[in-house]
Amino acid sequence: MAEALKNIYHSTFLSQLAARLHSAWPGFDEQRFLRLVFVDSWEESPLKTRMRIITRALGDCLPERYPDALEVLYKIDRDCTGLPFLIFPDFVEQFGRAPEHWELSMTALARFTRGSSSEFAVRPFLLSAPERMMRQMTIWAQDADEHVRRLASEGCRPRLPWGQALPMFKQQPAPILPILEQLKQDESLYVRKSVANNLNDIAKDNPQVVRDIAHRWLGTHPHTDWIVRHGCRTLIRRDDPQILALFGYSSEQEGLVEQAKLELSAPQAAIGERIELSYELRVRAGGPVKIRIEYAIGFVKANGRSSEKRFLLSDRTVAGGTRLSGSRRHNWADLTTRKHYPGSHRIRLLVGGIGVAEAVLELHAQGGVSGEQGR
Repeated sequence: MAEALKNIYHSTFLSQLAARLHSAWPGFDEQRFLRLVFVDSWEESPLKTRMRIITRALGDCLPERYPDALEVLYKIDRDCTGLPFLIFPDFVEQFGRAPEHWELSMTALARFTRGSSSEFAVRPFLLSAPERMMRQMTIWAQDADEHVRRLASEGCRPRLPWGQALPMFKQQPAPILPILEQLKQDESLYVRKSVANNLNDIAKDNPQVVRDIAHRWLGTHPHTDWIVRHGCRTLIRRDDPQILALFGYSSEQEGLVEQAKLELSAPQAAIGERIELSYELRVRAGGPVKIRIEYAIGFVKANGRSSEKRFLLSDRTVAGGTRLSGSRRHNWADLTTRKHYPGSHRIRLLVGGIGVAEAVLELHAQGGVSGEQGR
């Protein structure tokens, strides 16, 4: 089983961080910092809680004046990159939100995002001063650095995973759209992915806004076409007729398939194991047709109910009468975004959103099935 993500904050990392900070500023008390971090609740704390414990310990051990504390962090931040150093923008979020520190904090967020990401730290600023913060993000969208441009889009996503929701943008996304307009032809795939994810967030609450953008943007530039396709993925999964027509899918999804079957490598598995799904189908006779093949799993939830999630298998144009087949290994290990529970899981083969075959997997608690199902 993969190691828990929270363990990126381990004793070696924290000791090295303390030593770096002491070398940058001799007043940094390494042992006090470590005592403040390794509190009784440390072992049970999830990732974001651990991050906040570290940030608060930094606030206690760095210079009391916020500008002076930033100067210490600036002495080491160029060599501090990757996910663990989300603690630096989090420090800005925790200690730099006073009105008199606004400009300093904006500079710090743009600087720290290059080494990790400030996408979470900007959200309290957005919630407290949305108009002022969106003006700042408009400036960031023009920055020469792709990480800063991405921050302009990623930071204002209405539904950023792991981040605070932005209810005002869920209700009315209009303030976001000028940012996306600036970035819709960005040369950086890193930025374009963020723009697409932002559009996809908007589509969940304001589908007509994204329909209108898709019709207006599609065909204007190859980079923009990529963004539109990925930004409309939720609408495609919802079988939105306007979006399906825009991307050339058949308007008659019912009856596209004449024969279909779905088979599992085993009828049961334990949490943490894998199974293989195999499918075969035959498209109806006639002219070429663009189809989307998916499988959907009705995941059992903690309350015993099920919630279905789709997974893409194929998206292509085929001639009428074509026989298609394929397989996919599905991992039943727990994820940070999904926890599995024992029970009967209905698995459906979908073509154009229409169920054409199905199977049932009996999922057991970890270790509940002897042997490994294709691990």
